[in-house]
Amino acid sequence: MNDDIDRTLPMDVADALRETEETLAVAESCTGGLIGAAITAVPGASDYFDSGLTTYAYDAKRRHLGVSREALDEHGAVSEPVAREMARGVRDVTDVTWGIATTGVAGPTGGTEDEPVGTVYIAISYAGPWGSDSSYATVSRYEFDGDRADVRAKTVDQALLDLLSAVEHQYPEAVDPESTE
Repeated sequence: MNDDIDRTLPMDVADALRETEETLAVAESCTGGLIGAAITAVPGASDYFDSGLTTYAYDAKRRHLGVSREALDEHGAVSEPVAREMARGVRDVTDVTWGIATTGVAGPTGGTEDEPVGTVYIAISYAGPWGSDSSYATVSRYEFDGDRADVRAKTVDQALLDLLSAVEHQYPEAVDPESTE
């Protein structure tokens, strides 16, 4: 892999996390470390990026992220419940503010009628201050077109966009100085 990564979205993430003084960790399945690679392509990423875990197998999701056996058995790895548990797990085991998780069917095989090739779940989790009841995790389902490389690249971009949206929602005044009303 080369270092010829488009840094526009990762730079936006860097700016938002530096501005809010918050931290990030990622748990990747279908993207296999590409989100972490995009984030660390930005000089100074250690200011806000803690770690990236590539948890491809069921056992890795359970062992490193605390994903429940029940979620994996009942819903499969490519599912909303598993994506949510992955995002919460990476956020909590690394003790960061934000967690991103991706799980999906990048192809060219592995798709089903319910989860065709290109189906991806992206979860974003936030750790609010203790006692604030503001912690949460959201999951979005996407269906991307293209070959395996396209699906993975689109997943990275969408995950970064989803994170930026969440940070902007949480801290509109810090990310967008125009919205201080």
